Amino acid sequence: MSILWDINHAACGHDILNRYEEPKPTYTTIATYMKILYEKGFVDYFKKEGQGKTQWYVAKITRQEYTRMTMQSVKKNFFDGSLKSMFSYFIKEEKLSTEEIMELLQTIEE
Repeated sequence: MSILWDINHAACGHDILNRYEEPKPTYTTIATYMKILYEKGFVDYFKKEGQGKTQWYVAKITRQEYTRMTMQSVKKNFFDGSLKSMFSYFIKEEKLSTEEIMELLQTIEE
């Protein structure tokens, strides 16, 4: 998804593959992953006339929408839906200082 968002327009499997760093996955891995993303409703695809079997992929959701969905899932599945528990976990796990917590609170108020 990140690659599609970064490209910011329709991309074929080879375009996506070329953006990967070494070691690159196989083309079939990319195709399988894109099929899964399509089935989940995250991407759509189309074929251009005169370009054979090449499928062109486009993101159907934004990075922000995907992040929102993922965080809601994490909150529900790992923290019993408790935002307080989730924040507490990340504050402790990341060993945030009081100053850093105060900075975060300020960004929320802005």
